[in-house]
Amino acid sequence: MKKAPQNIKKVNLAEAGGNSLELFEYLRVGDLNDHMLNIVEAENRTLEFHSHADSDEMFYIIEGTMQIEFKDQIVDLNQGDFIIVPKGVSHRPICTTIVKLLLIEKKGTLNKDNTGGTYRE
Repeated sequence: MKKAPQNIKKVNLAEAGGNSLELFEYLRVGDLNDHMLNIVEAENRTLEFHSHADSDEMFYIIEGTMQIEFKDQIVDLNQGDFIIVPKGVSHRPICTTIVKLLLIEKKGTLNKDNTGGTYRE
């Protein structure tokens, strides 16, 4: 059996970051075409309503629970759930208890304004 090329790596989402991931620290775990995959842990944070003009955004819950609020509804997300927020749709994440999630979105979408000031490129 051939060995995988060196630039291919396996990632276990449950183990990524381990005990070294700080709250609100974004850990880049991969790139897919022009998208970035970041793991983040959050707790007791509600962001302002915002939208992304040029990118859909996917939230996949690795551990814990959270909510995504839209203008007309709130969606509860539990471990194993994911939701795709289409570009241009106003939303805000609500994390009342600790949650570990995977964010998938176009490179350049995350910034200090839409992450509560915690994202660093």
